[in-house]
Amino acid sequence: MNRLADETSPYLLQHKDNPVDWYPWGDAAFAAAKLLDRPILLSIGYSACHWCHVMAHESFENETIAATMNSRFVNVKVDREELPDVDSIYMTAVQAMTGSGGWPLTVFITPDGQPFFGGTYFPPEDRHNMAGFPRILSAISDAYATKRDELLSNSKKVVDTIRAQSTPKKHDGAIDESLIFGSFTSIVGNADTENGGSMGAPKFPQPMVYELLLRYWKRTGSRQVLHIVTLTLEKMARGGIYDQLGGGFARYSVDDKWLVPHFEKMLYDNAQLVSLYLHAYQVTKKPLFGRIVEETLEYVAREMTHPAGGFFSASDADSEGVEGKFFVWTPAEIDDALSNSEDAELAKTFWGVTDEGNFEESNILYIPVALEEFVADSGRDSAEFLADISRIRQTLLSERSKRVPPGIDDKVLTSWNALMLKAFAEAGAVFQNARWIAIAENNARLLLDKVRDSEGRLLHTWKATSDSEGEARILGYLDDHANLIGALLTLYEATFDHSYVDEAQALAEQMIERFWDPDWEVFYDTSHEHSKLLVRPRDVLDNALPSGGASAAMALLRLGVFTGVSDYAAKAEASMKSLLPHLEQSPAAVTSWLSAVDFLTANRQEVIVIGDLQNPVVHDMLRETRGRFSPNTVFGGAHNEPGKDEKSPLLMDRKLINGKATAYVCENYACKLPVTTAAELAELLG
Repeated sequence: MNRLADETSPYLLQHKDNPVDWYPWGDAAFAAAKLLDRPILLSIGYSACHWCHVMAHESFENETIAATMNSRFVNVKVDREELPDVDSIYMTAVQAMTGSGGWPLTVFITPDGQPFFGGTYFPPEDRHNMAGFPRILSAISDAYATKRDELLSNSKKVVDTIRAQSTPKKHDGAIDESLIFGSFTSIVGNADTENGGSMGAPKFPQPMVYELLLRYWKRTGSRQVLHIVTLTLEKMARGGIYDQLGGGFARYSVDDKWLVPHFEKMLYDNAQLVSLYLHAYQVTKKPLFGRIVEETLEYVAREMTHPAGGFFSASDADSEGVEGKFFVWTPAEIDDALSNSEDAELAKTFWGVTDEGNFEESNILYIPVALEEFVADSGRDSAEFLADISRIRQTLLSERSKRVPPGIDDKVLTSWNALMLKAFAEAGAVFQNARWIAIAENNARLLLDKVRDSEGRLLHTWKATSDSEGEARILGYLDDHANLIGALLTLYEATFDHSYVDEAQALAEQMIERFWDPDWEVFYDTSHEHSKLLVRPRDVLDNALPSGGASAAMALLRLGVFTGVSDYAAKAEASMKSLLPHLEQSPAAVTSWLSAVDFLTANRQEVIVIGDLQNPVVHDMLRETRGRFSPNTVFGGAHNEPGKDEKSPLLMDRKLINGKATAYVCENYACKLPVTTAAELAELLG
């Protein structure tokens, strides 16, 4: 009997009809393993993982292999996105045992959870230097029966390694700006100065690295650093990793030129990349960067948003069982879609479509020649050319929509949604796009109102059901709280609705109460109510997402400015000190922590605008303020003159000058004289 049919994870539901007797992670599986005296076969993956689908088809749908699994093991299937704590522990174990990791993650553990053997993808039969899955199953089962003491001894060493990595350490030393300057050589030395990104392949976007480099540029004015960032963003935007028709980025490219993607699109990548391209646009005002922000947000709004306001987690790489089939084109398909032969030739030339193709006899669309250069060579009017390309793009997108689309993982994860909420809110403020801000507010209401338990605790995941409330489950993790706090503060900056600061502060109090360790002065990834694993997870390194601890530090630093509560910044700084060795020795692995260091040590500005948002002067002031890249500036404001009972320290004693819209600029606890025009504000901001 397969026990996955009642789960809400799309990934688990993909396996509900397997002949494997799957259990979800939980007490029932461990009780069965103890009762039967069998090891647990733990399989971890996620719905957009191509090789997870391959192993499922080859092995988990194979009756013979499934029979072996069922007779010798208790089989547990985990969605890594639902249970990141479980994934973190056992990924660390496999990395300790084998030196590498990835998904699908295949781990053999004892009935009390201790890992003793693991790997990633196993083929259904012996191939080259890879042992087939049946051989692995037989060897593990026999060793567990005849050499259990030896296995458990080795397992203890692995568990000791995991525990050592999760145990905090206190370090003397100061958190100062020298840490930021020290990161420069490490990060820039590995830059690919021809194709952007880091040297070699595969190439991952790494938005946290480039956010830090933009902060470094803000401090130093380094042209070299700015060139590295803009080169990378331009190459990615023109490459196949970016969906040239539909918008949005794939997870990574398998080559070193950003051409051939692994076609799945993840919400967290696109959220962080929208923010990065937005910040690069603020710095450079390059139209390309602004266009990427717009197209990616519109992709999310169009294809990845539930009517209730939640953002879906991912779309698959495969459709109709073929990787990338939905996205690629042959010249004949372009010709058929565009009845005008001139349009077809323009499309094929602009997006690099050839008879030979660049991916399995088809074409991944990309832009081989930069737009400005292409227009100049064509001798055409720029505006007319852009209009033609936009029209052709819409026609091809409409034609593509008739294909069988990739599957969508429609679960709504709080931490990932918070990153996208923040992206919509900030981009909406910068471009003064009320629709994007409304999408952010709708998402915030879903997370705050429906993704909680009966005790008001934030939960990790929500799934739409026939019930209008949907189903929310799994206690929220540290990054759920930290990312949502940060997103709500950004939403306040976009709307000046102080209720978002209040909600952020209430979440921060919960986060401190449930995740903070007062003895070690660090945050753990799980609360004290979460189920106990081998160790309490605390993953301090950045991965595809910022470290939860780094997000918590940044959120508390910002919240302290909005609320005037000094304890928030104190806790943030204390938690950062536990990272001193990493910050000094391996900065590329902790760039989100270094961004928090930048905020802590910067000459921070506070910009306050008082006045009716419908007032054209207020409109111009906000455009002047938000158009600049100012990562350490805190924005505040009010639609009307604050009253005497105003609680926000940013708004206290802020008055309209002669009844006019008024802006205040403060820096390092000293304020300049208030101004009443956008031009004067621009002068104050430098």
